[in-house]
Amino acid sequence: MNTLLWGVFPYISMATFVVGMIWRYRFSKFSWTTRSSQIYESKLLRIGAPLFHFGLLFAFGGHAMGLIIPKSWTDALGIEQETYHMVAVSGGWVSGAMIFVGYAILIIRRIAVPAVRKATTIGDVVMYVVLTGVLVTGMVNTLTTTFSHDYNYRQGVSPWFRSIFTFQPNIDLMVSSPFSFQAHAFLAFLILLIWPFTRLVHAFSIPVGYVTRPYVVYRSAGKKPAPHTNVPTDLWELPKLKEQQQ
Repeated sequence: MNTLLWGVFPYISMATFVVGMIWRYRFSKFSWTTRSSQIYESKLLRIGAPLFHFGLLFAFGGHAMGLIIPKSWTDALGIEQETYHMVAVSGGWVSGAMIFVGYAILIIRRIAVPAVRKATTIGDVVMYVVLTGVLVTGMVNTLTTTFSHDYNYRQGVSPWFRSIFTFQPNIDLMVSSPFSFQAHAFLAFLILLIWPFTRLVHAFSIPVGYVTRPYVVYRSAGKKPAPHTNVPTDLWELPKLKEQQQ
């Protein structure tokens, strides 16, 4: 089971993610959408969505720093563990607060607004359940690392994560890690597994051409002509009008 969870499942998730994204973009482009519900309700969305998405960006940056950058590198730069820990925990609490407040607003909106609730699909429900698990376990890990130094994820989860990409997964590192870290890692790869089949695909629809595309020009229809003007009301009158002008 440990080999399946920490040595096989990550590769299944990543392979499904890559192949699934290519397949959906190639054969189901019209389903590549956010399924936006802004038309049904916009006030709560205007508050919750930015908090949630910007919080996720900050959390992603923190995860990238903690998982990808080895501890030996920061030690070589003269960054002490206590300093690194303080920065990581502070950033984790800020991003976590933004994510949870924004996520709570979005969930309440989806449940409380009838039109938004009716637009929710089974895939959305599955996505929200898994995503909730990822967020809850992530905050539990932040809480435990804030007040306890019994486990250092930079010497456990992080080396295991990097070992996946060298095709030599160090399973023992995850087996000896706390359950909350195991659950967070498993759910993170699970969300990666279901990603191509949910609305999450919109995260890769970056509007790169937005800044260079031409402006859309809107022209007014103008005022209606006065009753006394010689503007034809029938296309057959156009030749007569031209003769009068000549």
